Amino acid sequence: MAAHTIGFAVADEDRPQLDLLVAKFGDGNRSEFLRVAMRRMQRELFAERMQDIQRRGRDSAGGRVYSEDEVRELVRSASHQAVAH
Repeated sequence: MAAHTIGFAVADEDRPQLDLLVAKFGDGNRSEFLRVAMRRMQRELFAERMQDIQRRGRDSAGGRVYSEDEVRELVRSASHQAVAH
C-alpha cells in the first residue's frame, strides 16, 4: 500500500481528545486511527443512505410491497453510491 502524508490542523483544545481517541482506536497510531475512523464513517454513511431509501420507500410506496429483486437492487444501488462518494 502506498501511503502519502497529508496535513491536518488540530486546535490545541482538541489535542487531548485526539490523543485519547488515537490511543483507544488506533493503538497510539494516528494513521491507524484515521483508517478506523474512515471505515466507521463509511458504515454510518451507508446506514444513512439505507434510512433514506426506507423513508423514500414508505413515502412513495403507498402500501406497495417491493419484491425481493427490487429490494436487492435498491441495496445494490445504495452500496454503489456509498462507495462512489
